[in-house]
Amino acid sequence: MRQGTQQAEVLVVGAGPVGLTAAALLSSRGHEVVVLERNSSTSDEPKAISIDDEALRTFAQAGLDGPLLPLILPGSGTRYYGADGAALFHAGTDHPFRLGFPFKNPFAQPDLERELLRHLRARPNVRFHFDTVVQSADQSPDGVSVDAVSAGVARSYAAEYLIGADGGRSVVRSAMDVRLQGRSHPDLWLVVDTRNDAHVERYGMHHGDPRRPHVIVPGREGRCRYEFRLFDGEATAGEEPSFELLRDVLSPHRALEPEDVERAVVYRFHGLVADRWRKGRMFVMGDAAHMMPPFAGQGLNSGIRDAANLCWKLSSVLHGTAPETILDSYEAERLPHALQSVRLSEKLGRVVMTVSERLATFRDDAVRRALDTTGGREFLENMRFRPPARFTSGLVTGDGEGIGCQVGQPRVFATPGGRISMLDDVVGDGWALFDVEVSTPLSATLPSSVARFDVALSEERRIDPGARTLLDVDGSLLREFTPWRGRRVLVRPDHVVAAAWEPVDDATVVTEITTWFVGEPVLAGGVSAEHE
Repeated sequence: MRQGTQQAEVLVVGAGPVGLTAAALLSSRGHEVVVLERNSSTSDEPKAISIDDEALRTFAQAGLDGPLLPLILPGSGTRYYGADGAALFHAGTDHPFRLGFPFKNPFAQPDLERELLRHLRARPNVRFHFDTVVQSADQSPDGVSVDAVSAGVARSYAAEYLIGADGGRSVVRSAMDVRLQGRSHPDLWLVVDTRNDAHVERYGMHHGDPRRPHVIVPGREGRCRYEFRLFDGEATAGEEPSFELLRDVLSPHRALEPEDVERAVVYRFHGLVADRWRKGRMFVMGDAAHMMPPFAGQGLNSGIRDAANLCWKLSSVLHGTAPETILDSYEAERLPHALQSVRLSEKLGRVVMTVSERLATFRDDAVRRALDTTGGREFLENMRFRPPARFTSGLVTGDGEGIGCQVGQPRVFATPGGRISMLDDVVGDGWALFDVEVSTPLSATLPSSVARFDVALSEERRIDPGARTLLDVDGSLLREFTPWRGRRVLVRPDHVVAAAWEPVDDATVVTEITTWFVGEPVLAGGVSAEHE
């Protein structure tokens, strides 16, 4: 028996945190979304344990930062320990609140998924179908179709676009005939989430003890995540570990009773990236597009970056304000950074979590020598070893400082109105052009959807009472925009700097960037009726 076809603008396969994020972003922009999930509810497995400031900024854009912030423990980074158990260095950031949220934060993924689902169920333009197994997916020039089975009943779904956020065994990826490239790692790791734990640190701890490499990440309300390297004969991947094994490996850290174990699993980690992320109207993101070891804490955060990158572009195409060709930029922008993150995670696993005493000794000596230099200390303590999320192709133009990177979110005084707000609250979720100490009128035309702002860095500048001007209140606006003094800065809806140029280059740059827009009225000088 087959029921009638259900329609949506976007189908999302997978109700994990990445699929739920995509649904949140698209629904916040007014789109009809249907989410299909093979399981009966959200997951209770111990997966991601750290969420960063960029991900929290994405949730805020989807209108979900309020309900999700109570789930995190504002963190201060990661402390690395040597083979002898002594602390080597503490890795954090030199600007911990640059994006408007704490930098790196412990949390429990099952809690996040449940809260995301609870709030999305309240949105009338999001529908969920759990216990629904996707059998096949197909597409035509006009849309996509999905056949699935739910409770023994065959069901059909149709939409304009399909997002596969359905994990490492992605059905959508298979339908796209996309392959994963990379390798799976043979090492076994035991992951244990405990209750009633005495750890109170607000940072993760990576212990490079070659006898038993391990990670400890304290959480909220007495929770703690432990990850231990296992050795031959101790356990089997995919099987439930015995309580005796749990008690044995945790014994140097705490006493353990059965009621203290929230969940435990034995994992093998993967370093895999899909060779294509788009095929026509189908896309993959999250674990369907990339899988990485946990040692850089970037698995979930990378998936949320995927959603943040793709969803505003899909929305623009669906609303008719951008050509479908901009969707090609999703893979061009996200794949290189995902690949870099996978390689970093693998390298940290080999070096920090080595079981070789010789390599561990060499590592610790090298780290201590680096910490004796200014450059080495900055490299390690400010996590310069993490690959920057900077786009060099896609919807960016030019190669100046900051182009292709996220602009920070300083606190600003905005006129007219005279209110102090975070930058994103002033700008909104669309395109924005900032004239940074530029008084020359724009000599070209921009789409009407591009909001215009003056950024006043000088303390002696006269402010036009009718202009939309941003003023510094605590030094953060100065720090963020001073490198662009005398230039115009175009920022995308995902907060990425798309271009920065001097007024003399108005015509050349605007001619290029307007190919990213369609069907919008413009006024002379580029000031829209909406934003005059």
